[in-house]
Amino acid sequence: VQLVESGGGLVQPGGSLRLSCAASGFTFSSYVIRWYRQAPGKERELVATISTAGGITNYADSVKGRFTISRDNTKNTVYLQMSSLKPEDTAVYYCNRRPNYWGQGTQVTVSS
Repeated sequence: VQLVESGGGLVQPGGSLRLSCAASGFTFSSYVIRWYRQAPGKERELVATISTAGGITNYADSVKGRFTISRDNTKNTVYLQMSSLKPEDTAVYYCNRRPNYWGQGTQVTVSS
């Protein structure tokens, strides 16, 4: 199982970024995928979840209305579209497949 995140970077407050998580080594379309994030000095928190076919999504209250999770099962990839970014969104973002598979993370920094 391999999960590889990309798309992070430095963005100004109010800006947007799209993160990608490319998966391999398992039957991607059979698994729920989650995005987590971890800010310095804080615990890792669940940001968004997407069902196997993409029809059911859930979000943390802190990102609801600003972030959108989606997936393309033909490309074995999950996306996290982030808009109206705030400094408090600064964190390393990870994708996850249970029971305990994680990518290496991608840094998102929101700062002017």
